[in-house]
Amino acid sequence: MDDIDQQLLTQLRHNGRRSISDLAAELGLSRATVRARIENMEKRGDIVGYTVILRADAISMPVRGIVLIEVEGRAADRVIDTLGGFPEVSAVHTTNGKWDIVVEFATQSLTDLDVVLRRIRLIPGVNASETNLLLATPRSTKARL
Repeated sequence: MDDIDQQLLTQLRHNGRRSISDLAAELGLSRATVRARIENMEKRGDIVGYTVILRADAISMPVRGIVLIEVEGRAADRVIDTLGGFPEVSAVHTTNGKWDIVVEFATQSLTDLDVVLRRIRLIPGVNASETNLLLATPRSTKARL
C-alpha cells in the first residue's frame, strides 16, 4: 500500500459514501484510478467493508476512558455478556497479563461514570478493576465527525 492508497483510505474513513469523483478531485487523480485503487484494496482485503455511524455513536461524550477488569475463574464469558448490555460501553476486549478484560466507555459526566463503575463492580465474577480516563486523542483511525 503506497502513500496514495493511504490518503484514499483516510478520505474513506471520514466519509465512506463520498463519490469517486469527489475522491479523485481531492487526491488529484482520475476517477478510473481511484475506482481501480479501491477495487484493488477490496480484493487484497485491505478494505473489508463499509459501515454506518449512528447518531448515538456520533454524540460527543466528554468523559471517556478504559476499565481494566480482573475476572474470577471462568466467569469471563458471563462478565462480557453483561458488559454488552451497558449503553456506555463502546468496546470490550479480552487481554493477557494481570487484567482479563479491557472495557472502553463514554459517559456524559463523572457522576454518570461513578454509576457505571459501581454497576461493573457488582457484576458477579468481577474481582477487581482499575479505571483510566482518556484526556485527549491525538491520533485515531475512527471517522472524525
